[in-house]
Amino acid sequence: MEQAAPMLSVTGARVRFGDREVLHGVDVTVAAGELLAVLGANGSGKSTLLRAAAGLVDAEGTVRVDGHERGRLDVALVFQKIHLVQRRTVLDNVCAGALGRLPLRSSLVPGLFPRDVREEAMGCLDRVGLADRARDRAGALSGGQQQRVAIARALCQRSRVLLADEPVSALDPAAAEQVLGLLAELAHTERLAVLAVLHQPSLARRHADRIVGLRDGTVVLDGRPDQPVESLYPHAEPALEAVS
Repeated sequence: MEQAAPMLSVTGARVRFGDREVLHGVDVTVAAGELLAVLGANGSGKSTLLRAAAGLVDAEGTVRVDGHERGRLDVALVFQKIHLVQRRTVLDNVCAGALGRLPLRSSLVPGLFPRDVREEAMGCLDRVGLADRARDRAGALSGGQQQRVAIARALCQRSRVLLADEPVSALDPAAAEQVLGLLAELAHTERLAVLAVLHQPSLARRHADRIVGLRDGTVVLDGRPDQPVESLYPHAEPALEAVS
């Protein structure tokens, strides 16, 4: 039986900053229904890989979503820094995920989102367990709750690919577990392709379906989440896994 094409495919990605090449022809794929964790030490190129997949940096190579070259709205993004409008309601923040497909006036007056968009946003909030906070100001939520709102906003974008750049690094351990568990659940139940850059190997082992490891801008491992990853952190203390 022929294997389905990956939902996200990055082929031959090369990125240079000045005279320094930070990605050296990287190939990465993510299937629909899969949470892929990208691990590596600081400076390994993992966040640059995500930004190349998102079109946020100039890169050689090819990025395809569902077999087609990536368009501007084909991927949704979740970052370490949670970019919510703190004074707006949670619901308005989630509705903002639909701005790319709405008339320009909606971006100028965000409180006037169409009814169908607001209903869709409520469904996205329900999906992340925060429908009861829809009318609250975003700034009143905890860090973990705000990151779940950011994920709901990404869902409202209707992308089949979600890219998360260290989405839990600013969260406490309990909130980090909840957010990674949510990303895994969304990948499996919504058939999303989720690529998450992480710096916690233990979290990746518990929640990812597959791990890709980068070292010096090159993929050095790609496989099961229980594979050894110590080679990615040559200067780490022996207690790396215990504190991750």
